[in-house]
Amino acid sequence: MTVVVWITDDTWQSSVDAAREHGSDFLLLYVGDHDIPGAAHGAFAGLFGRHPSRDPGSRLDDLAAGHASRLLEAAAARLGLPCTTSARVGRVEHEVVAAAQDASLLVVCRDGDVSHVGPRSLGPATRFVVDHAPCPVLLVWPS
Repeated sequence: MTVVVWITDDTWQSSVDAAREHGSDFLLLYVGDHDIPGAAHGAFAGLFGRHPSRDPGSRLDDLAAGHASRLLEAAAARLGLPCTTSARVGRVEHEVVAAAQDASLLVVCRDGDVSHVGPRSLGPATRFVVDHAPCPVLLVWPS
């Protein structure tokens, strides 16, 4: 079965390092939030009209896709094992839960206030994923 490793901007190294010890079939998953490009699309359309060639939302979509690709490449190199990568766009917590549907393990890193243990060490999206994951979750402290 597949080990899904949720790759996030700040804590991906810890997730990848922890996952290496728990499987041989890996899916490295990065989810970009759809809200930021969507807000730029909407603001541009509302303020300046509809000129697709000048829409900053399209540029943000391109930048986000490039960032996701580079981050997944770096994560795959750090893993050092054969893996599949997936970049999704949408509501982050829902996309992670959906990607873990057939997984044997989901590796997630704490992303909240890690100065102390407890619920505040998880951000809202991570809390949702931990609560709704359809498989076992390995919750990792960032290093």
